[in-house]
Amino acid sequence: MPQTREKPAKKTLFEQLGGIETLERVHKRFYDKIYIHPWLKHFFEGHEQAAIELRQTQFMAEKFGADIRYPGMALELAHRRMFISEELLTLRRELLRESLEEENIPEGLVARWLKIDGAFWKDIRKDSLAAFSEIDLKYEKPLIVPKPES
Repeated sequence: MPQTREKPAKKTLFEQLGGIETLERVHKRFYDKIYIHPWLKHFFEGHEQAAIELRQTQFMAEKFGADIRYPGMALELAHRRMFISEELLTLRRELLRESLEEENIPEGLVARWLKIDGAFWKDIRKDSLAAFSEIDLKYEKPLIVPKPES
């Protein structure tokens, strides 16, 4: 009877990136940029940076195929009171790309990371302030951060 060779299991994106340590380094670098950015930092006021980094790492690790479960709330719920425009998301993506490149992530993996990250924009983007009229915020106040003047 001929022997068959088993194909090695295809590595997950999580494994290809180098595991949790890589995600932690990227997110530390990324949120260091966010927390000093003149526009983006306002969305994180009152939130400890290390906690945000941890949640983002857990979230993306799960999406990248790690055996890690994200314990946080659903994106739509966590971002429901925030006016997050396409412009803000594009700016965020630029900072994420910079962070990935600064960590020497290969371009093919950068592209995959950004594609997965971008898949969630539909869950948090609001195309206009009128979008808040469709959301029951109960006692929460919408978080609308005007773009700083250049």
